Amino acid sequence: MKQVEKRKNRLPSSKMAKRNNVTGYLFMTPFLILFTTFTMIPIAVAMGLSLTNYNLVERPEFIGLSNYVNLILEDDVFLKSLGNTIVFALLTGPTGYIASFLMAWLITLMKKGRGAFALAFYAPSLTSGVAMATIWLIIFSGDRNGYLNNFLLNIGLITEPILWTKDATYLKWVIVLISVWMSMGTGFLVFLAGLQNIDPSIYEAARMDGMKNRFQELRYITLPLMKPQLLFGAVNSVVGAFAIFDVATSVAGMPSPNYAAHTIVAHLYDYAFIRMNMGYASAVAMILFLMTFIVGRICFYVFRSED
Repeated sequence: MKQVEKRKNRLPSSKMAKRNNVTGYLFMTPFLILFTTFTMIPIAVAMGLSLTNYNLVERPEFIGLSNYVNLILEDDVFLKSLGNTIVFALLTGPTGYIASFLMAWLITLMKKGRGAFALAFYAPSLTSGVAMATIWLIIFSGDRNGYLNNFLLNIGLITEPILWTKDATYLKWVIVLISVWMSMGTGFLVFLAGLQNIDPSIYEAARMDGMKNRFQELRYITLPLMKPQLLFGAVNSVVGAFAIFDVATSVAGMPSPNYAAHTIVAHLYDYAFIRMNMGYASAVAMILFLMTFIVGRICFYVFRSED
């Protein structure tokens, strides 16, 4: 009898659990539909097209791994773009990420003027990469009227104008500077929101327990409590760093001098929308996806939460 009563008592709870599961799946359905339609299916299609020779006119012709072999063994421009993308990612990703967090942290310590400073740092993300690059081109103009050249000539550091956007020696650094400045907007806003959501009473309790300065608060309280925001900012930085395209093409043109600013996305755009070789472009896209995925998983591992 007792076992029968226990089973009767369990039935309602199991029914409630099933209802809760159904409700949860219903709420997830719109996301799953959109994620499948605009993410999973395009990835699967690109993976299939990367194994074909497809020019949008004729039917795709299966050629196996030939596109990947040509990319790695024969396409010198792709290898150049791969190296440029890695350099840009290593320079712009961590620099923009750290700078965004430090600026957000410093602004939260301010007592006045937070709104004005927050708007100033977030403003670059409100404009397109092309518009921002156009503004910066006035500074890095290669003639004597360029702001930077004019300043350096007046103080006597140079005797002739420097072709900032034509010389491969300087071109990468110009693109890195513009990309870092533009990448700070979204990450900065996320970090600022996370910092302002931390309960001030936690800091007060820490001071009463002997915490001495702001840097100890940052290390032992702020960073551990901001792991979700840090993870989101890291993933955004990774995606932005590997997807540099519009800034590079606006500043250096396409192709850039000696392919100094040619990135993987530029190579993909070249074969997809100029040469109309969708199979080869899909192979480039799959390599870019794999790189982004691996670095994203590393970010998840670094910023994972034990909770």
